[in-house]
Amino acid sequence: MEHPTVMPRSVPVLLGIALLLGGCGGGEMSMTDYGERIDAAATEASQRAEELFADAVWTADATPRQLQGLLERGLLEIRIPLQESVEGIDPPAQIADLHDLMWDWHSDFISVEQALVARVGEAEDSVEGWTALSESPQVAAYRSAIAEGKQICDSFQARLDATAAAGAFADTPWIPSEMKEVVEAALGCQWFPEDPENVYRYPLDS
Repeated sequence: MEHPTVMPRSVPVLLGIALLLGGCGGGEMSMTDYGERIDAAATEASQRAEELFADAVWTADATPRQLQGLLERGLLEIRIPLQESVEGIDPPAQIADLHDLMWDWHSDFISVEQALVARVGEAEDSVEGWTALSESPQVAAYRSAIAEGKQICDSFQARLDATAAAGAFADTPWIPSEMKEVVEAALGCQWFPEDPENVYRYPLDS
């Protein structure tokens, strides 16, 4: 079973959000400034992710409390700080639609994940408790959000390719080659599970 928000393999997704949404400040940024803020955000998110996932252990007999702890740390140490870092950002026109595409999903996903954390906290550490949790509306919403993120990730790449082909990044040296690397290597579309419907479905896979 894939666990795209709490396991080490989720690092590329989290880094991708940081890379694409990093930075803050008043007024519209230039593409150069945006690129510099991408690098800074990537470094910060990477450090947070490494600290979190260094302690992450997932086995087939994991308890709801272990899941709750991982989700809470991911929210408090990575997702919410990223959300706060982009408040008030005014991205360059060339990248605004792509920026908003990812940020809108990320903002909604935080709410979905918060609801899941609350539901996990109510789950009994038993087969019955896990089964009820895996079939709960909160987990169903979480799976749907992951499926949406996977679709957006694929759409992001397609729209980025189209924007680059139209020459919108012609005057920005680090675009599109570096941005394509962000999408392909950092955003990590490949890390989304093939079947979101099986995420956190009991019995768990290690």
